[in-house]
Amino acid sequence: MAYAIGTRVAELLASGRHLTRTDISGLFADKTSALDWGSAWTIDDYNNAVEIGALLWLRESSCIDLATSVHEADARFDWLEAALPPRHVRSESQVELQQFSTPPMLAWLMAKAAAVSAQDTLLEPSAGNGALALWGNIQKASLVLNEIDPGRRDALGQIFPAVTITAHDGELIADLLRGPVPSVVLMNPPFARSQERGKDGETAQRHLRSAIRAAAAEARIVAIMPEGFDASTFSEAQGEASLLLDVRLQQMFRRTGTGIAVRLVVIDKVSTAPSSAITGDTCDLIALHELLNALPPRVETSTNIHRLPIGKPVCLVGKTSTHRASVRPVAPFAATPAARAHAIDLAYSVLADPAPVPEQAGIYLPYRPSRIAFEDAPVHPTPLVESVAMGSVAAPQPNVSPHLPANWQADGLLSEAQCETLVYAAQAFARDLPGQFKVSQEGTALELSKDGHEYRQGFFLGDGTGAGKGRQIAAVIMDRWLAGERRHIWITKNEALLEDARRDWEALGGLPLDLQPLSRWKLGHPVTMSEGILFVTYPTLRSGRAEDTRLDQILAWAGEDYDGVIAFDEAHAMANALGGSSTRGKVKGSEQGMAGLRLQNRLPRARVLYASATGASDIANLGYTSRLGLWGPETAFPTHEAFMTEIRAGGVAAMELVARDLKAQGLYLARALSFAGVEYEILEHSLTEAQVRIYDAYADAWAIIHRNLEAALEATRVVDEDSGDTLNRNAKAAALSIFEGTKQRFFAQLLLSMKLPSLIPAMDAALGEEHSVVVQLVSTAEAMLDRRLADLSVEDREALDIDLSPREYVIDYLTKSFPVRLMQVFADEDGNLRSEAMSDDEGNPVFCPRAIAARDALIEQLCALPPIATALDAIIEHFGTEAVAEVTGRTRRLVLGRDRQQRLERRSPSANVAEAQSFMEGTKRILVFSDAGGRGAPTMPTLAVETSSAGFIFCSSRAGAPTMRSRGSVAPTAPTRPRPRYFGR
Repeated sequence: MAYAIGTRVAELLASGRHLTRTDISGLFADKTSALDWGSAWTIDDYNNAVEIGALLWLRESSCIDLATSVHEADARFDWLEAALPPRHVRSESQVELQQFSTPPMLAWLMAKAAAVSAQDTLLEPSAGNGALALWGNIQKASLVLNEIDPGRRDALGQIFPAVTITAHDGELIADLLRGPVPSVVLMNPPFARSQERGKDGETAQRHLRSAIRAAAAEARIVAIMPEGFDASTFSEAQGEASLLLDVRLQQMFRRTGTGIAVRLVVIDKVSTAPSSAITGDTCDLIALHELLNALPPRVETSTNIHRLPIGKPVCLVGKTSTHRASVRPVAPFAATPAARAHAIDLAYSVLADPAPVPEQAGIYLPYRPSRIAFEDAPVHPTPLVESVAMGSVAAPQPNVSPHLPANWQADGLLSEAQCETLVYAAQAFARDLPGQFKVSQEGTALELSKDGHEYRQGFFLGDGTGAGKGRQIAAVIMDRWLAGERRHIWITKNEALLEDARRDWEALGGLPLDLQPLSRWKLGHPVTMSEGILFVTYPTLRSGRAEDTRLDQILAWAGEDYDGVIAFDEAHAMANALGGSSTRGKVKGSEQGMAGLRLQNRLPRARVLYASATGASDIANLGYTSRLGLWGPETAFPTHEAFMTEIRAGGVAAMELVARDLKAQGLYLARALSFAGVEYEILEHSLTEAQVRIYDAYADAWAIIHRNLEAALEATRVVDEDSGDTLNRNAKAAALSIFEGTKQRFFAQLLLSMKLPSLIPAMDAALGEEHSVVVQLVSTAEAMLDRRLADLSVEDREALDIDLSPREYVIDYLTKSFPVRLMQVFADEDGNLRSEAMSDDEGNPVFCPRAIAARDALIEQLCALPPIATALDAIIEHFGTEAVAEVTGRTRRLVLGRDRQQRLERRSPSANVAEAQSFMEGTKRILVFSDAGGRGAPTMPTLAVETSSAGFIFCSSRAGAPTMRSRGSVAPTAPTRPRPRYFGR
């Protein structure tokens, strides 16, 4: 309607008629039959119609263009002002959106200041009815218009029918604008009202900054800004904007409803201005024209500049199929009838008095069984020690006779220390906890009940690395297996340890197929194994659906009267089972910890064995040990909460007392390898000048990435660019966390690679002296290889040429994790500004072009830096696969063929076992292992594997969680073997 009335106004003006408010109202009455505004038409329609009529008259009838002399133009603008009624009345929405259109002559002067021509692309980011765009249209310039108000946007579409008009928030025009890049910007933004923020005194500044960023290099920007706007400081902060003019204007908007003073600002998008800025203060447009005449000419901008469309970030990760090959259920297998016939009772003698305490060495005591002696039992391959506190306490006198294969002594299947574990575990399983209990409704707690069940006592094996916890778990299960109990459950950290469990079980005379992973059976289907050892991982234990869980599947297989062994290997994975408290309040119990508790509580007659070298780094983490009787009836602590409170108050000393008390009851053993006789030496590598230059180059690159990350967080509106306030704490925390984690992994790999010039010659020297060599590495770069392979086409796979430099860590981070998703700002219920991910009308994510450009530039710079070899592949390349036994978590690796071409070699789950065996047998004299491969891997030579060479162990310094250090460490363990030398740095 406003446009239709506006065309009538333009026609009347063209006829030379002066119009009053009554005349305009009459035009609306003719159209709507309503003489005054109300339901049929509004004051917005009235004001817009007058403005549109003036614009159409200026374009079609005024004979004014940018070449018109200022006095002639002034006369015609004066006539137009007199011919139209003033518009002092504004609607609430016009005030809310601060819709004060630019007076016609001021708009003409702004276009002259911009020197708009037919070669320009003109952007008006808050176009209104097109008062500024009109002069670009008259000059035949290409127009790029944006208006958020629907009514005015419709009018623009009719005034400029050939122009595409967008509806973006002007504050985000640089991020959301697509298509031609403007060479001129004319703008009159809202001053203190933001679409997202509401009342905001920085609104005009935000709009201007976004317009400058949207414009082409060397573009000219002419803007009306608030009176208090500091143009000089603003332009200096942009770094790409040079202030040319800053003039205070008075009384320019009096006829449109406001008498506020404003500033006219002219900026060129160049790094330096040709002269100092023109300043002034005037209320006269002729005087303003004189100031504008002093502006320097515009710098020519490139023609036909088009903005590249910004799509989704490139995804370098290939799609993986979710289809899983069907796995046939394992058929029930027959038990070996001869197994029971070849079993014997474990013979030992009970000492009336505890064995003498050996001489203390530091804070340790040499280990010896304190209450029992085994006849002809093999000594543990490597001497063991106990802490002084534990070694000074004697275990109780046992009276049980566990079962073992008849050949356990002759074949050296168990050492005397491992036999002691079997005896005291069987002793613990022979008695019950005091009282009768029923399971709580949640299933994680036991409640005293006369009608409840009696619960069997459990046992905790706390041995450190090298004592053979897997072999001892297998021995405890074998005892019951030989007694006729053929259903047991072995729970551990991951399924990769299945082969290690089978190895330990087979060593004691069992069949590898006795152990079957629960993953063989689909969720919701019954386990069809009639007897055997069910191998379960903690993630599997806690998994399931609302109607079916893996825990229910296990319980259905076990049955209510289950009295087999439940072995919780790596039991610390159930830490925080009952929750606790922290400085932030109560902490909910872990899912897998609660699942482990429910399994124990639902099977009261099960023989529960906990095994972990790091059972509890915090007292709250002992919540899963419900079968040890640490709290409850006939104890000093009626509840778990009371136990936790009292022991925590007592500190480390109280924890030590708990451990001593458990050993005195025969419920806990904790031995560790002795390092007596082990030699330590620092192998120091001095960086070469070339390495220093490489390190400095990458350090500088990370510093640049950090600066760009901070800028990207502002560009994507995770952090407010003006105030510095964080608008999306989660997004910022995630971005910084990924950044720091990637940086740490990169530099760990970089430093490790830089040690190779010293490490490889040292290995050569050790091998030349007929020694064996073991290398512990931080990383294998498998994840990097997987990503590179996923990016390859079929043709690329035929001729592999893959760079696995640590540099790829950085490129992967930039490609996948650098913040480029644009955020939209909103106010929460408390009025605080927050931001959330922005999507377009079709639900697609919106990306920030500036962040993407910064990311792509960083990737380009990184690709120019020198590549660095990964340590594991460099060692294998130097010594060859025939000499190096690799015990890592890698499932595939790149190796060089005789033709020096890369080929992909797959590694089966049993590869680590075979590689470790080849090292122990001396076939391969170099062993390289990582945390993932070394955890539980058979890298400990047993009594059956004799080698005569001493070991050289090279350990790269690294940071790690206390509960994860030293897993899978390798040490020669034959009793007559020379002690190893450790090299670390």
